[in-house]
Amino acid sequence: MEYLATLKTISREAPVLIAGPTASGKSALAMDLAARDGRIIVNADALQVYDCWRVLTARPTQADTATAPHALYGHIARDSAYSVGQWLREAAALIDRPVVIVGGTGLYFSALTAGLADIPPIPAAVRAEGDRLRAAGTAAMLTALDPATQARIDTANPMRVQRAWEVQQATGRGLASWQDDTGPPLLPLSRADAIVLRPTPATLNARIDARFDAMMTGGALDEVRAQLDTWTPALPAMRAIGAAELVAHLQGRMPLDAAISAAKITTHQYAKRQRTWFRSRMADWRVFA
Repeated sequence: MEYLATLKTISREAPVLIAGPTASGKSALAMDLAARDGRIIVNADALQVYDCWRVLTARPTQADTATAPHALYGHIARDSAYSVGQWLREAAALIDRPVVIVGGTGLYFSALTAGLADIPPIPAAVRAEGDRLRAAGTAAMLTALDPATQARIDTANPMRVQRAWEVQQATGRGLASWQDDTGPPLLPLSRADAIVLRPTPATLNARIDARFDAMMTGGALDEVRAQLDTWTPALPAMRAIGAAELVAHLQGRMPLDAAISAAKITTHQYAKRQRTWFRSRMADWRVFA
C-alpha cells in the first residue's frame, strides 16, 4: 500500500526522472510508470548503453523490453567511445514523447537539467596520455588542474579527474571555466518530476549482494568470458562493475568465491560514491526511500 501511495504522487503528464544508486529499484519503478502512463523508458546509465553487457549491468531483460518500449540500451559497440554529449543528443530526440528517464549516471541528469558545456572533442593522443597517467594514479593529473576545477570535480573519481585533465590539456582552459559558460538546459527541473531513490545503506548493500548472486545464476560469468579474448581494461565498456573481478577468476588469478566477494565489495563502494554524489548534487529532487 505504501508503494502504491508513493506511485500516485508521481506526475502523469511531466517527464519523470528517476536517479539512484545501483540496485535501488529504479528500473522496477520505471516499468510501473511505463505501464501506468504509456511512457517510453530512456536509459541514463553510462554502462547499460554497451551491447556487450546485459546481465552484468542489470540491463532490462527481453521480457521487460517486450512489455514496455525502451531506448538507449545496448546500442553502442563495446569498443566505441560514448560521451555525455552524445547521450544528451540522443535523449533530446525522445523527451517530447511521454518518457521516464532512469539511471545511475548523475552526469547525464546534470547535463539534461542544468546544461552541458560545449567542449571540443578530445584528440586521441591526449586521451591515450590520460589513460596512461590514470593507470599510475591521479596525483599528476590533479596537480596540473587549475584551482577552480580541482575544487569542483570529484577528486576521488579517477575518470572525472582524467576528463578534467584532458579538457585542460586539449583546450588550454579549465573544465570549471567551460562549465561556467554552459548554455540553457534541455529539460529544466521545473518541467520534470525528478525523483532520487535513497534506500538505507544496509538495505542497499543487501540488495546489491542478492542481485549479484542472481547475476551469477543468470549467466554473468559467461558474459564476461565472452569478452576475455579481447579484454581491454582501458575501454569505457570494460569498466562494468564486477567485470574485472570475474576476469581475474577466469584468468586463474582468483578463486570464484573470492571474485564474487570482491565484486560485491566494489559494488558497495560504487553505490556509496553514487549516494554521496546524489546528496550533494540533487538537493532539489524529491527523495524516495
